[in-house]
Amino acid sequence: MADSSSTASRTPPETSESATPQTVALTRERLRSGEIRALLHKHEPTLKTLTDEELAASRASMFPQTGQPEEDVWLFGYGSLIWNPAIEFSEQRCATVRGLHRRFCLRTELGRGTPDRPGLVLGLDRGGVCRGVAFRIPKDHAEAELELVWRREMVTHAYRPRWLKAQTDQGPISVLGFVINRANERYCGRLPEEEAAETIARACGFLGPCCEYLFNTVTHLRELGMPDAGLERLARKVAAKQAAGTS
Repeated sequence: MADSSSTASRTPPETSESATPQTVALTRERLRSGEIRALLHKHEPTLKTLTDEELAASRASMFPQTGQPEEDVWLFGYGSLIWNPAIEFSEQRCATVRGLHRRFCLRTELGRGTPDRPGLVLGLDRGGVCRGVAFRIPKDHAEAELELVWRREMVTHAYRPRWLKAQTDQGPISVLGFVINRANERYCGRLPEEEAAETIARACGFLGPCCEYLFNTVTHLRELGMPDAGLERLARKVAAKQAAGTS
């Protein structure tokens, strides 16, 4: 399947990411209430997170005319947003963004790792091409839904919001995407694949195992008909390391 498009309104379930007794699910309610930010501070009290006022100012800066969306907004997902968007949207399309690629280039000592065993999560980095999913958020709900997105993606300074040009089977669209902040202290650039695989295979945080993040992304990209060869190869290496560790 080259493209996936749905025009039916969709409300995500509150438990779209599986949880275990040691983890919590990333849901819209936990984002809205500030619970996720509180968990970050619980596990790392010195972590600098953006205040509600700073998040609102960052969000408003993307709409310089009025400070808020005046039309439907397309949101670009390239990692966990694909399999756990946690937002309400009216349509989704497979979309291609050029000049950026997805990479495990951000260390995490919290959600998918710990200070003793950090994990890795995806970011959009310079160069190449990225195929992902564009979600249409209706104008009437855009302000509230983007507040959740900012509480998820912009709680620290790890990403920078940008308007990106994307190509879909239905034509070009402008999408809101979150590009890695190379100035962030947790940015790690291009890691050797063996090091990345070892890190992902062993790390786990309060949102769950780091490998789950990778495996879910690989599975959903494959189901959408746009497998990522690099992530597929990385997933095989992670699975092999885990199998070797339990044999």
